Amino acid sequence: MGRFEHTEVLAAIRHYDDVVADCSRSGDWSGFADLFTPDVVYIEHAYGTFHGREAVRSWIREVMAPFPHMRIAQTWRAFDDSNDAVVFGVDNILDHPTEAGVEFAFPNWSRVVYAGNGLFAEQEDVYNPVRDAPRVVGEWVRAGGKLLAAPAAMKNV
Repeated sequence: MGRFEHTEVLAAIRHYDDVVADCSRSGDWSGFADLFTPDVVYIEHAYGTFHGREAVRSWIREVMAPFPHMRIAQTWRAFDDSNDAVVFGVDNILDHPTEAGVEFAFPNWSRVVYAGNGLFAEQEDVYNPVRDAPRVVGEWVRAGGKLLAAPAAMKNV
């Protein structure tokens, strides 16, 4: 067992999900950064490594600006209790602009490390942005989806 009880880590990951859902509903992703400690290390394989909550806030607002209502739905999760970590799979979902129930989605895996007080000290996202994101976003745009800003430039592809 790690430093924290499984129930505390589970509550934190449920809160994480709630915050992400709220960000998607509102279109304001600034609150996502508040899930992390001030000195968080966030590794994002396509965009780089971010050090600190405010760097994460700046990045997430920029990267979500083209599609602020993208939904992020967890599809599975696994707990690494000895390291206070959770690994989970998500679908990054853009709803069809005119057809209810039709989704455009691409997968992602994330690993977060819990630090206590409901906050995470680390996150790492793993996916194939060259294969998945442009194809899915392109299909969504061809279906009538509208980007609200230019997509953020990927750094490590």
